[in-house]
Amino acid sequence: MAKVAAEIRRPEILDAAFRVLAQEGLPMPSYDVIAKEAGISRQLIRHYFPDQTSMMVALCDSLAGAYRNLMMKGIIDAASTERLQIFLDFYFGFLEGKGLKKPEDDKVYDAMFSLAAGSPEIRSTLKEQYSLLHFTIWHEVQISNPDIPQRACQEIGYLFVTLMYGHWKMVASLGFSEKHNRIAREAMDRIIASYKANYTDPDA
Repeated sequence: MAKVAAEIRRPEILDAAFRVLAQEGLPMPSYDVIAKEAGISRQLIRHYFPDQTSMMVALCDSLAGAYRNLMMKGIIDAASTERLQIFLDFYFGFLEGKGLKKPEDDKVYDAMFSLAAGSPEIRSTLKEQYSLLHFTIWHEVQISNPDIPQRACQEIGYLFVTLMYGHWKMVASLGFSEKHNRIAREAMDRIIASYKANYTDPDA
């Protein structure tokens, strides 16, 4: 069945916006710049994205979708006890040899976080996506470590999100070596081990 025009054009436009942000960063790219990159008219872009904020929100959704597709590929045949390691290895860049390379999108996410400061729509979209990642890791920690209290698993999930995000900003945006992937990845194992060995619920 033939695809409708929107199913073709919208991804093309978002891919062009991604490339522009990855190459040039902020400010938010204009319709003219994206049109030139995509090889289509400015008017056609405005037809699918009447304002730039809606385009950036759609780009956020597209970025998140790429991660979902890769992770589904990684965990579909994995046992439940293996999934946490797959998640952690993937997000710190250790599954490229298995066809699960983490997308090179950190500069674009940097731009999105900056845009979020002035856009409630982009901020809400990013918060929802990172909250889902937090919950996913929290859930996988709990499955793999049933002896760790739920509150502790929730904290580990949050620590993962902040460590992973901060690590890739240092590497992608500031040029720190990817050799630090190992440091960040092993830090997660140490964090989990520390919670297993000694955790006190602050509300207990």
